Amino acid sequence: MSLSGYDLKIGKPGPDDDVLVWGHSPYAPRGEKAAAATGAHLVRVEDAFLRSLHPGRAGEPPLGLTIDRRGAYFDSTQPSDLEHLLASHPLDDTALLDRARDAIARMADAHLTKYSAVDPGIEPPDPGYVLVIDQTRGDASIRLGGGDADTFREMLYWAAEDHPGAPLLIKTHPETSGGHRAGHFSATDLPETATLFDAPVSPWRLMAHARAVYTVSSQLGFEAILAGHRPVVFGQPFYAGWGLSDDRQPVGRRQRALTRAQLAAAALILYPRWYDPYRDRLCPLEDVLGALEAQARAWRGDRAGHVAIGMRAWKRTHLQAFYGRSGTRLRFAATPAAAVAIGRSVMVWAGREDPALREACLSAGLPLSHVEDGFLRSRGLGADLVPPLSLVRDDLGIYYDPTRESRLERLITEVSGWPAKRLARAEALVARLTALGLSKYNLGEVPDLPEPDTRRMVLVPGQVEDDASIRLGAGEVRSNLDLLETARRLHPHAMLVYKPHPDVEAGLRSGAVPAEALARLADVVAHRTDPAALLARADRVVTMTSLLGFEALLRQVPVTVLGTPFYAGWGLSNDLGPVPARRQARPSLAALAHATLISYPRYLDPVTGLPCPVEIAVERLATGEGLAGKPGLRALAKLQGWFAGQAWIWRDGH
Repeated sequence: MSLSGYDLKIGKPGPDDDVLVWGHSPYAPRGEKAAAATGAHLVRVEDAFLRSLHPGRAGEPPLGLTIDRRGAYFDSTQPSDLEHLLASHPLDDTALLDRARDAIARMADAHLTKYSAVDPGIEPPDPGYVLVIDQTRGDASIRLGGGDADTFREMLYWAAEDHPGAPLLIKTHPETSGGHRAGHFSATDLPETATLFDAPVSPWRLMAHARAVYTVSSQLGFEAILAGHRPVVFGQPFYAGWGLSDDRQPVGRRQRALTRAQLAAAALILYPRWYDPYRDRLCPLEDVLGALEAQARAWRGDRAGHVAIGMRAWKRTHLQAFYGRSGTRLRFAATPAAAVAIGRSVMVWAGREDPALREACLSAGLPLSHVEDGFLRSRGLGADLVPPLSLVRDDLGIYYDPTRESRLERLITEVSGWPAKRLARAEALVARLTALGLSKYNLGEVPDLPEPDTRRMVLVPGQVEDDASIRLGAGEVRSNLDLLETARRLHPHAMLVYKPHPDVEAGLRSGAVPAEALARLADVVAHRTDPAALLARADRVVTMTSLLGFEALLRQVPVTVLGTPFYAGWGLSNDLGPVPARRQARPSLAALAHATLISYPRYLDPVTGLPCPVEIAVERLATGEGLAGKPGLRALAKLQGWFAGQAWIWRDGH
C-alpha cells in the first residue's frame, strides 16, 4: 500500500482522506461508516487473482492487491474499477495483448492459479465430466454477485439437465478441505452422477478434461475462460457479461464483447498492483509470474521431502535451503541402505551415483535424481566452497552425460516447438547476460590481449581433465594438451588464446598443460581472465565439452565441439564429436537458452532465501548483493584437499 502511494494511518479521517477497507469483510462496515460520516473517499482492497501458494490463513502475504476506488470487483451491484476498465478501456494495444497471451500461456504451463499450491501430477478423472465449482458458504462474492445457497442447487440441477448421463465432478474450494470453511455440497445429498473432488489438482488439468464448466462466481470461472471454455455462470462475477460466458443472470450494463486476451489484460495487467518480494517494490505481472513459478516449483518438488546421499558436508546447508524449505526438511544419509530406509525420493550428487545406489532405489521403488550446479552458479568456485545460486535436479540423467537421456534434453525438445513470441523472455535474458558480461563463475580480470591483427582469434577453454563431463562426454580428444593440438591443427593461422580452467589455475583440480606445450601451441595464455571479456573478442571457440561453448553460442560466437556437451547436436554448433541420435529437434538459440537457463535449474535468492526466477539470480550476480563469502570456507577447502591427499596416501600405503 505504501508503494502505491498510500500513507497509512489510524485515526479519524478528514474529507480529503481515503478510508481503506478490506473488501466487504465483517470489519468493512466500520470504515464505510467513518467515510460516510466524514466525507472521506472509500477504497476497497482485496487480494489479486494470483495471490500466493496457499490461502492467507497459512500466513503467506499476497503478491498482488486490487485497490479499487469505485467498489469491489466481485460486487455486481455497482461498477468497480475493473468493470470500468473492461467497459471503457480500448484494450487494443498489440504489446499489451501479447503480454496477456503470454501470461495465459505461462499460467497454464506452470499451473498457476490464485492459490498455486496445486499438484499437476494429480490425475483428474477420465475426460468427459461436467465440472461444477463449489465455493465457501458466506463468501461475499456470492452474496454480492447475485447468488445464494439456492443458486448452487440450481446450478447443479442444470448441469445434470444440460448433460444427461454425464458424470458431474464437484470441485471443492481449497479452504473447505482444511476444515476452515464449509462448502455448499456434501457427499450425502448429491445425485448419483455427482462426485466431490477435493484433491489439490491443477485447475488447468481439470479444465482440460472437462466437457463443460458451471460456476456461480468462483475465480475458477475466469480461469476456465482463459483455458478456452465458455463457462455457464449462475451469478454475476466480474468476468460475466463480456461475451465469453453463458450468463444465466446477465448484468444489463455490461454490453461489450471482449476476447480472452482483452479480459486477461484488464484483470491481470491493468487492474492489480503487483509486488516484487525480492526487490521490495511494485512490479509488472511478469515478475509475479516468475516468483510464483519458482515458488510453486519448489513446493511441488519438495513437499513430500527428499533424502540426500553423496553430499559433502559443506554443501548441506545450501542443499537444505534449496530442497528443504518448501515442504519436509531434507534428510541426509551415508549409505544406500540408510537412504532407502527413510522412504523418500533419493537425490545424489551426480558424480557420486553408483550401481549400488541405483539398485537400492530400484528395489525399493523410490525415484532417484541427480543434483549438480546450475549454469549461472556464483561469483566464485565450487572448489573454493562458494555456495551456488542455482542447482539442477535431474530425474532422468544429468545434462553432461550424453550416454543417457537427461531432463534437459527433453526440455530442449519441448521448447523447440514453442512459437517465437513465447521465447521473448529468453531473448531478454540472453541480452541481459551479454550486456552484463555474466558467466558461470563470474571470476577473472579483463584480458590483456594483443591488439587485433588480420588473424582470427580462436578461444580454447581448458577443462578439469578428471571431470565427469570429460569422462562421459568427451570424444577422442580428452586432455587439454590434445585439445590445444587439435585447435592448432584446425586453425593453423589463427591467434590461439588458451584459457585455463579456474579450478586448475587455483591448484584445486587436474588439467595443467606443460609450459613447453603452451608456448608452442598457444599464442596467448589468458590466466585468471574473465571469460565473457574473452568471448567479446573471439571469432570462434574450440572446446571439448566446456560450458564456455554454450556461453559463446549465447553471444553469437561460432563453436566447434569435439565432444558431446548438452548444447551439441541441435544444429547450433559445428559438431566434430559423436552426437546422440535422439537429439533430433532444431531449437532456436532462444529456445536452447530457455530450456537451459529458465526451465531446467532452480535458483535461490541469497537475500530473501526464497526460490526465485533467473532474473533475480542475474541481478544478484551483477550487483554482488547477498553474495559475500564466508572467510573460513577457503581455509576449509584447502583442509579438505589436504585430508583427501592423506586418505590417498594411506590407501596406497595400506
